[in-house]
Amino acid sequence: MTAPEPRPFPDLPDPINTIHIIGICGSAMGSLAAMLTDRGYAVRGSDANAYPPMSTWLEDRGIDIMLGYDEANLDWDPDVVIVGNVCRSSYADAVVTRKRGIPHLSLPEALRHFFFEHRRPLVITGTHGKSTTTSMLAWILTHAGRDPGFMLGGIAGNFDSNYRLGDGDVFVIEGDEYDTAYFDKVPKFWHYAPFRATINNIEFDHADIYPDIDAIEHVFHRFVDMIPDEGTLWINGDDPRSRKVSTHAKSTLRTFGLGQDNALRADEIVADGRKTRFRTLLNNEVLGEIELPTMGEFNVRNALGATAIALDEGLAFDEIRRALAEFKAVQKRQEYIGGAGEIDVYDDFAHHPTAVAATLDAFRAQFPDQRLWALFEATSNTSRRRVFQQQYPAAFSVADQVIISSPREKTDNLSRDERIDVEELAQSIADQGPTTRLIPDVDNIVDTVTTEATPGDIIVGLSGASFDGIHQKLVDALTRRFHADE
Repeated sequence: MTAPEPRPFPDLPDPINTIHIIGICGSAMGSLAAMLTDRGYAVRGSDANAYPPMSTWLEDRGIDIMLGYDEANLDWDPDVVIVGNVCRSSYADAVVTRKRGIPHLSLPEALRHFFFEHRRPLVITGTHGKSTTTSMLAWILTHAGRDPGFMLGGIAGNFDSNYRLGDGDVFVIEGDEYDTAYFDKVPKFWHYAPFRATINNIEFDHADIYPDIDAIEHVFHRFVDMIPDEGTLWINGDDPRSRKVSTHAKSTLRTFGLGQDNALRADEIVADGRKTRFRTLLNNEVLGEIELPTMGEFNVRNALGATAIALDEGLAFDEIRRALAEFKAVQKRQEYIGGAGEIDVYDDFAHHPTAVAATLDAFRAQFPDQRLWALFEATSNTSRRRVFQQQYPAAFSVADQVIISSPREKTDNLSRDERIDVEELAQSIADQGPTTRLIPDVDNIVDTVTTEATPGDIIVGLSGASFDGIHQKLVDALTRRFHADE
């Protein structure tokens, strides 16, 4: 559940020289550690799951990792402790942090304190599309010479990183509505002091945090309150919930989308291989055509959201158009992994039913005459819960072949009634038309797909996690199959 208000910001020592991070091997926490190191702070951290690639990535940057959550981890007497949301209040190093009175921050509190001062935060929010839109905006501003700082929830293809400090006067941040730390139970984006923002869309998600859609709408409503009069808010005008939560905005409010009543909109959308072309209009005046090296109408909307904020930042449309033509997708967002024998393998982060549907629809539109495989791992906090049992089948209906793997066991051990029923799911998808199988083991999935795939097939692995490396395993197996004699 979300607390009604953020806690009062703690008093911090001045100067701060040394920082300890609990849960340092999480992707966001590891990036924060590197950002702080780049700023000149001495950083160490602790984690129970210190393994490559994150452990070696941190070690290469001179950041020491202590294995486990022991009281002794704080014996080096850091000035400040930053606590990841993996950390529970009962962990020994969390207990000793409080006992010794060491000031401690959550990740979003730390971002705001160390990186947003004297900068305008540009915050990208919504259930879907945050990472891609944030990456697009960061790239547009960088391409135009604005040198923004940014941080997002994936590796941006144009930067080969998920963060950059930058020296410009804005910081682009992915605004997540998930909570922050055991002592800071509010959405991350409540900490970000947005000057400009987008709301891409709002749906029920994070069932481990929020009881219903009303609770999610509430936190977005409060987020809108935080944008100042002189700021701007762009919302997806095609999304009723985004409209609902923003009617009271005191900032300038505008809409983007595909509908004709949006201030910034796209039409004449054309799918062309792995690219999408569309015409862009502002207040019904044609700005020009954008060629985007990604697929799907949802990415057109993502590009419109990034374009909207860039226009408010004073960029000319031609600058935006040129940057988007060179945009490289965030890792695990329609990411092309490789292929062999004219069979292509993609990795995508989609795990919410709406995201699964949008992703597969995009591939179907882009490759209408090719056989489409959808491989799905129900392992995220969203996908392994039964709450979306009835929404998933239709999302897979455009695929020709569907393979479902079994969810891996999680430490919180959902009850049978709470956990998605993958056997029922497989049958329900089959009832929609696709040939559907439940194959629990990833290596068996690889063997099956490698044996049955034929030239021209498109294979998409969908997971909010690593899917046990299935994408590269498939590429390697297909290469062996088709190039065995080379």
